[in-house]
Amino acid sequence: MSNNKSNECNGKILCGIWQAMKKPSVKYSLGALLIVGFISGILFWGAFNTAMEMTNTEEFCISCHEMEDNVFAEYQQTIHYSNRTGVRATCPDCHVPKEGHHTVVRTIKASNELLHKALGTIDTREKFEAKRLKLAQNVWREMEGNDSRECRNCHNFDFMDFTEQGRRAVDAHDVGLNTGETCIDCHKGIAHELPDMHDVDPGSSIGEI
Repeated sequence: MSNNKSNECNGKILCGIWQAMKKPSVKYSLGALLIVGFISGILFWGAFNTAMEMTNTEEFCISCHEMEDNVFAEYQQTIHYSNRTGVRATCPDCHVPKEGHHTVVRTIKASNELLHKALGTIDTREKFEAKRLKLAQNVWREMEGNDSRECRNCHNFDFMDFTEQGRRAVDAHDVGLNTGETCIDCHKGIAHELPDMHDVDPGSSIGEI
């Protein structure tokens, strides 16, 4: 008798599970949806973060000849590439923010560069030189807007020993501190060749060009 009751009970439980799977309740559906959404979010963020880590490297930056043959070749001749201290600032050090949300924004903006790679916008030296001023202004404008944030990863006024600097550098940094200037105001061309500025109106600001 007890076995029959047990079998009957088990049968009802299995039947209930089967019915729930065939026709789940709203509560069950919502819970499953939340779980699937949560897991999907983790997987998406993990994939996105991995992609950012892979693309925010110097190797990726110079994987196209537009960068390797132009700005990277210029950068190799500067003190940021080779110097007496052996400290090198790579492409991401200067062009990719360290903070999380800024890095995400920069990575999204960089998708535009992939588009122009596909379009062949600067795939020859001649095309690159024709666009050099506009490309430089885009970077200068960005650095002015964020107070040369990436420069300050290595260079910080608070950490400078002005007694070790030349008189000209001390005077310039003193003016910069007192007037609110940012690194890029004075240090354009520090890592790449300057574009031809002859046709640029001296009275115009970078933001207006």
